[in-house]
Amino acid sequence: MPKHRLLTEFGIGTSLRRQDYTAAAQRAVEDALWRNSINLAELFGQPKEAMLIDVEIAVQDPRAVDTAQVAAVFPYGQVTVTADTGGLDVPRPDGPPTVIANAAIHVSLDLEPK
Repeated sequence: MPKHRLLTEFGIGTSLRRQDYTAAAQRAVEDALWRNSINLAELFGQPKEAMLIDVEIAVQDPRAVDTAQVAAVFPYGQVTVTADTGGLDVPRPDGPPTVIANAAIHVSLDLEPK
């Protein structure tokens, strides 16, 4: 069956003082997820575990993101996380920069064409 993208959600997260790119990425995912309740799989008669979830994280140091920890935020679905350059590091006068991460979450299902 072909994969059909049905929805995209966006979020933003920060690590204010620890320069923790993974924490900022997790918060960006939570920002996108926690303000929505989407019953997408059920609308198509599929279990929640059938959702194909592709997550794009943008931070200044993508190698510093533990993608497995970001994927662990999701309660169900088949999750793939990638990290790319983006986001923003905001300099602070008294310590490491504040990290801002952006997340784009794409939800797809394998659907039969009609």
